[in-house]
Amino acid sequence: MRNYRVNVNGNVYEVAVEEISASEVKAAPAAAPAPAPKAPAAAGAGEKITAPMPGTILSVNVSAGQTVKSGDVLMVLEAMKMENEIMAPKAGKVTSVAVQKGSSVATGDLLCTVE
Repeated sequence: MRNYRVNVNGNVYEVAVEEISASEVKAAPAAAPAPAPKAPAAAGAGEKITAPMPGTILSVNVSAGQTVKSGDVLMVLEAMKMENEIMAPKAGKVTSVAVQKGSSVATGDLLCTVE
């Protein structure tokens, strides 16, 4: 045992530290492996519509092959207890839908594509 006096923010503490040999040192537990990255959803041709913020998809109002007009609501994303309408940026045809109702998304995740 070794005794030390430690000063922390003006308070003096006396501590006793036990010395151990190298053979007594336990190996640190192995770190958990990093989670595998999410495989990107298959994207169709056209403009990619991505999640502007993390949240949960409350409804998906379009399907692949459907024709939409600029400003049509493609889906509703709930974030921080607010419902956010994801609208079509242009008129065209939905070439793919990468999410479904109840999906959790992160910022930048692909939601759908419009050609």
